[in-house]
Amino acid sequence: MRWRCRRGMKELDLLLIGWLERRFEAASDAQRGEFEALLELPDPQLAGYLLRREPPERAPVAALVASILAEGCIMSSKRGGGNLR
Repeated sequence: MRWRCRRGMKELDLLLIGWLERRFEAASDAQRGEFEALLELPDPQLAGYLLRREPPERAPVAALVASILAEGCIMSSKRGGGNLR
């Protein structure tokens, strides 16, 4: 699954791999399923969600995207850099 998180855009790679490594194991079965479905989206749509260009229409996807973005901000602040927003 880690390989599927690599999208060729550093911002997406960091967000997706970060969430996979830190949250996937503790996630509910529903969240895991949503994450796997999220990885099936085309890159432009996924980038739209994760780079806040367009909000996801479905509430479960929106919640997962918010969790991924929150993890990215935590990861970024731990490194001492700017956040990914």
